[in-house]
Formats: sequence, C-alpha cells, structure tokens
Amino acid sequence: MDYSSMSPQSVKELIRKGEITCQTSGMCNGYAQANLCILPKELAFDFLLFCTRNPKPCPVLEVGDVGKKEFKFMAAEGDVCKDFPKYRIWEYGELKSEVTDISDYWREDFVYFLIGCSFSFESELLEADIPVRHIEECKNVPMFNTNIELKSAGKFHGNMVVSMRPIPDELVVKAVNVTAEMPRVHGAPIQIGNPETIGIKDITKPDYGDSVTINPGETPVFWACGVTPQNVVMQSKPPIAITHAPGHMFITDVKNTSLKF
Repeated sequence: MDYSSMSPQSVKELIRKGEITCQTSGMCNGYAQANLCILPKELAFDFLLFCTRNPKPCPVLEVGDVGKKEFKFMAAEGDVCKDFPKYRIWEYGELKSEVTDISDYWREDFVYFLIGCSFSFESELLEADIPVRHIEECKNVPMFNTNIELKSAGKFHGNMVVSMRPIPDELVVKAVNVTAEMPRVHGAPIQIGNPETIGIKDITKPDYGDSVTINPGETPVFWACGVTPQNVVMQSKPPIAITHAPGHMFITDVKNTSLKF
C-alpha cells in the first residue's frame, strides 16, 4: 500500500492496530517524523544535557512529563506506548526484545524524548527533484556507526551514527542547501564522499537498515542520525531504556516546513 499521501492520523491508527509494523520512510509526505528514547527520571536530565551538547545527531523536538504517555506539542493526541511501529527494549546496553507495544513495560518514572529524524527532510529532497534511493528501492535507510566521538554528559557517552543517501554528483550542493535549512532534523550533512574518514570501512554493509544501490556518478552523503541514542545506550549501559527500532518512527502532526529556519 502507498502510505505517502495518507494523513498522520490515518497511518497512526493502522500502527496502533498492528497493521503497520514496517519502517516509515516515505509515509505521510510533508510531515515530520521523530526518533524515540525513553529513560527513567533519574537519568533524564543527563540525557537532555547530552542532547543539548550534541544537537546535530540528537535534536530534541519534545520531552514528556514524568510518567506521561501523551504527546504535548508534536501531535494533537496519541500514546507513546503504541504510536511507533516497533520498539526496542534495552537492559544495561543489551537489546532484550523488539515489540510493537510497550504498554506492559511502561513505568511511572519514565520520561520520553522525541528526537528529530532525517526522514523529515526526505520529502523536501524529493520536492527539489533530488532522488532518495532507499525510498525508490522500498528499503530502510542505510545507517552506520562512526568514529566521531560525542560530548559526554553524566552517564551518557558514545559515538555518532550517520545515515547515508547516494546523491547524483551534480545535485550534492543542492541537497546540502535543502537539508541545511532544517537543523531540527539534523540539518546539513556531516560528511560527503569519504566514508573512511569517519570510520566506515564498507559502505555496502550498514550497521542498521539496508544496503542500497550507489550508481556511477553518485556520491555517498552522510547525515547525523537519530539512531545515535541507541549506540549511546549500548555504550553507556543504563539499567533500562526503550527506543524505536531503527527506521520505525513516530509520524508527527507537524509539517516539515515548520521545522525550517
């Protein structure tokens, strides 16, 4: 089914029913998407400070009140426990399970963080006639761990994760300009054309997501990625954390254009 022209409300209704459990790239064109990290209250300030110190990979869109599942700003209604297609449960940095509903895991001391997602600028790239390969190939975006060390805060430390999109050489500058206007969803790329300089040894083997075709005359372009908190969770090892599964985002009620400068 083509979800690109559907409203966020319609798609989220299908997600809550368990009828959509796939990755969300290309859904609800024009609407921003968001990553997720849920932590106990005692760790929430340190994580917020970590995001503030590392706004490129971790641009905060919304922080929930302690114990509250309802969204305040990025959606008119909803439930953080049910509105992502797939979640990951982490204990001391180890992935314990993937589920489609976290209601049974919810605690009264939990705080949710919605973090900007590069899926949000993809419709802007398409609007500018810049191809997005993983959408063309019906795949999840390729994502890679890097050697880029982030600024630590309290318990939290780790390296940046990036997403990659192959861009025709003649459109790279245009892609940079389009995404630079959207810093709340990662903004301009952090590396262009030289993956080895950020520690990526094999561009055909992403750490998350799917491998995509890179044609002759195309340059791999790398953006900071909202999967970074998952890498940070693995390295920092908090007793409990819940995130989205890579590529399985929250579709907000907010237009991409409202996140521009």
